[in-house]
Amino acid sequence: MIDKNVVKQLVEEWLEGNEYFLVDVMETADDRIVVEIDHADGVWIEDCAELSRFLQEKLGEELDTYELEVGSAGLGQPFKVAQQYVNHVGKQVEVLTADGKKVVGLLTKVDGEQFVVTVQEKQHIEGKKRPVMVGVEKEFSMNDVKSTKYVLDFK
Repeated sequence: MIDKNVVKQLVEEWLEGNEYFLVDVMETADDRIVVEIDHADGVWIEDCAELSRFLQEKLGEELDTYELEVGSAGLGQPFKVAQQYVNHVGKQVEVLTADGKKVVGLLTKVDGEQFVVTVQEKQHIEGKKRPVMVGVEKEFSMNDVKSTKYVLDFK
């Protein structure tokens, strides 16, 4: 059996000097090792292949009974690490709060484990007859939300 931490350590070794970052290493029940990496500008298939060859070389025969899968974290998938939040500042995200409410807005700030999403809400402004759309900042903790993911916009 391959130790997940050994795989993580090897991936981190390969990532040194690259602008990629590790999102996750998973070992599935059907003997697959799935490595997810990400990059601010997207993930190139050539780099996934290079990382895969690197892991195969380092793990050698230990990997024989496993299927190795190296890829990107996936565009519509929930964020798993803080760097994904940082990479999506200025983009639309969907936050699923701990109590099950969806909040969609612009990810405007990330500070440690905290992040801010600016949402558009109707508010009554003094002197106006009708409510006006106003940007309202909502602060969240990465640990206190069920999920956050990038919103694909096909406009």
